[in-house]
Amino acid sequence: MSGPPPTAENPTATTSLLPAKSWQHFVAGGLGGMCGAIVTSPFDVVKTRLQSSLFREKHASVGVVGGGVATLPHRSGGLLYHFVETGHILRDIYRDESPRALFKGLGPTLVGVIPARSINFFTYGTSKHALAAGLNGGQENAYIHLGAAAIAGVATGTATNPIWVVKTRLQLEARTGSAVQAEGGSGAGRSFAMIKHIAKHEGIRGFYKGLSASYLGVTEGTIQWVLYERLKSMAKNTEGQGGLGEWAGMLGSAGTAKCVASLITYPHEVLRTRLRQPYPSGQPKYTGLYQTLRLVIAEEGARSLYGGLSAHLMRVVPNAVVMYSIYEGVLRWSDAS
Repeated sequence: MSGPPPTAENPTATTSLLPAKSWQHFVAGGLGGMCGAIVTSPFDVVKTRLQSSLFREKHASVGVVGGGVATLPHRSGGLLYHFVETGHILRDIYRDESPRALFKGLGPTLVGVIPARSINFFTYGTSKHALAAGLNGGQENAYIHLGAAAIAGVATGTATNPIWVVKTRLQLEARTGSAVQAEGGSGAGRSFAMIKHIAKHEGIRGFYKGLSASYLGVTEGTIQWVLYERLKSMAKNTEGQGGLGEWAGMLGSAGTAKCVASLITYPHEVLRTRLRQPYPSGQPKYTGLYQTLRLVIAEEGARSLYGGLSAHLMRVVPNAVVMYSIYEGVLRWSDAS
């Protein structure tokens, strides 16, 4: 949070580039991200599989590929049906693979989410304070929020991209990663086996697959933060200065901001998943952001750029509500203590 503007009694109130108790943002962001990820993990698995091309290939009539792996047959229907389809896929994964399959990749997700959210919220909070102090006399506005969100997005994407590559590969391994499964066994062993596999066959560059799409996704975080700040301010002015009304407005702001930002920028999620997915033939099919975009549209049509949107929204909107409620709660608790 930004500090108070300079006054006669306190002329140096905004000279510090870091806000007071800046660690609050780091801890609160990590805690909120962890809780949100656990609650919505099954939707993350479904979203990743819907975004990938691998689980739509060579599906059997009974709906599984050898070994009891749920596949995603091509279904038609409108947006509302896609939410029903998500429920069907959750049921199929539970039935054909086991309940644990709904939490595939949760370990690397938590390993990634906790530092990612900590870095994002910390960088956003400190950047917002520094930009306001240096450029606008300590006062926040939409431009300050925009700049802080962009800085936070780039920093987070660069720091955590390797973790998301491992997570994506683990969520897709039921279709393509039998060697990794055999080597790593289960749990943490699979994660280490996947890391060794990527390092051996793709090198360090393999851990940065999809980074260009992640940078493109900075626009999502930027839109989300700017909308959240604006909607939260509007809700606070409407509801008054406290109580359940203010919290309801804040949570509604978090969910609405995430929903709008996701709808605007969702195709980058599909492109990022395609760039990170493993290579069944040993040769990469998707080699760059623009090449992936052209190939997906040519082979599958523009609608495929929104594959998994329903599962994504069912995950990220409640995730944002949980994450921001814990974030704001920790900040307010620490300020009061």
